[in-house]
This record gives sequence, C-alpha cells and structure tokens, in this order.
Amino acid sequence: VQLQASGGGLVQPGGSLRLSCAASGTIVSISFMGWYRQAPGKLRELVAMSNTDGGTTYTASVKGRFTISRDNTKNTFYLQMNNLKPEDTAVYYCNAIKGVPPTTYWGQGTQVTVSS
Repeated sequence: VQLQASGGGLVQPGGSLRLSCAASGTIVSISFMGWYRQAPGKLRELVAMSNTDGGTTYTASVKGRFTISRDNTKNTFYLQMNNLKPEDTAVYYCNAIKGVPPTTYWGQGTQVTVSS
C-alpha cells in the first residue's frame, strides 16, 4: 500500500484545513487508518485513528476539533481540522495497518503551519 498525503498549508489560528491520504489500492481491507504529527524537537504522536468498525480515537488536545473519516469509493481517508491552534503546527503523516501479520505503511508528511 502506498499512501499519498496532501492538504497541508499555512492557516491562521481558528482556521480549518482538510488533510487527505490517498491509498494506492482499496482501503476496505485496511484494519486501522490514522494520522500522526511531529512538531520540531518533539516525538511523533498519534492524532487520530479509525478502525474498520468505524471506531475512532483522538488525542485529547484535538478532541472536538478534528475528525477522521474515510471514503472507500475513493480509497482515501481524511483529517478535518477545525479551530486550528498554533500548537497544532507540525508535519502530519498518514498511517495504515493492514494484513496478517499486520504491516504498517506511512505516507510522506504534509506540513501544517498555524500562525497569524
């Protein structure tokens, strides 16, 4: 599975962005899809994750502001980010886990900068 992330950019505090992660094949069989981020000088952290049952997990700092979703017809999953804050500034990476034994795939990062 190859993942292609897009949608990052520069946005003012309070603004919104939608990140997309397009997969090279079907995403129906992907067990978990997620978004991680890494800010300068910090470790990569999980932002949001979705499983095949539709269950979702969010890190506390983004709950109520970010939403992870998927479109199986487009083999793409998304991260809608609203009410962005400067502390959301980071490189965002999409991630997928598929197969038995599970294999992890990463997309390239997309930069999100929240600044006035």
